[in-house]
Amino acid sequence: MSALTRQAGETPTPAVGRAQRRAGDSRGGLGRFKGYLWVLPALAFYLAFAVLPAFHTAYLSLFDWDGVTLATFVGLENYSEVFANSRYRNAVGHALLLIAFFSWLPILIGLLMVGLLSRHRRRGMTVYRVLFFLPQIVPLVAVGITWRWMYGDDGVVNQALRAVGLGGVTRAWLGDFDLALPAVGLVGTWAMSGLCMMLFLSGVQKVDTSLYEAVRLDGAGAVREFVTVTLPALRGEIAVAMTVTTVAALASFDIVYVTTGGGPGTQTTVPGLLVYRLAFSEGKVGLASAIAVVLSCLILVIVFMINRLSRTEP
Repeated sequence: MSALTRQAGETPTPAVGRAQRRAGDSRGGLGRFKGYLWVLPALAFYLAFAVLPAFHTAYLSLFDWDGVTLATFVGLENYSEVFANSRYRNAVGHALLLIAFFSWLPILIGLLMVGLLSRHRRRGMTVYRVLFFLPQIVPLVAVGITWRWMYGDDGVVNQALRAVGLGGVTRAWLGDFDLALPAVGLVGTWAMSGLCMMLFLSGVQKVDTSLYEAVRLDGAGAVREFVTVTLPALRGEIAVAMTVTTVAALASFDIVYVTTGGGPGTQTTVPGLLVYRLAFSEGKVGLASAIAVVLSCLILVIVFMINRLSRTEP
């Protein structure tokens, strides 16, 4: 009995302690290894369908290749042509202009709607939110087809203008050399406004109501309440909305392809459409890859700037 008591009360020897630690380390290492196994399928999918194609595109941009015959190494000549040819520079300029319609206007509209919906609680708020978010769930190809019909000679837009006595303003909007790009941009505004509004509505819900009560007791009106409380609280959501919509503008393809096909002339040609035509219609895969790489770098730079500005203290 005393021997058993003595054995139970004895402290482990150094050898036993080391063995226990090794066993614990092996179990911990096995646990960490299992964690990596859970992540491995998603990581493999990302590498196979995102990272490797990106590197392959950068590799193809160094060659003159029509997609069929043997490729010829040309180094950076494709990139030189991208920056030297006005056709390609104009396409990038069109995409940058679309940022105002795809990003800035939807964000302003979303902030305005959030200011109205969050301040005045009325019946049917859920219905309003669904209606505003509806364009986001409609396929962009369907959106483009619908708006192409609305912009037609006998479409809804021209009929509405004639109904209010502005028949002299009517025109083939998507065929006008000066107004085709803004007309396409307004389609993006309509499609992106609902997304921005939903992001901002979710952000407003986390704001402490005592802040609103404090500024109201201080005699603040609706504008001051929005500027001093709501807008600072939505800083993160605004950054997310600006990032998503800016990428959508720079990478736009389907709306432009369906509505104008890049016309009239090249007035609405954007890099995404240009890459498609160069690679599959003109047999210039290397040049198309170079444009894709330049566009990707431009997107990364703009997104990086947005993130840095959103983290800077006011």
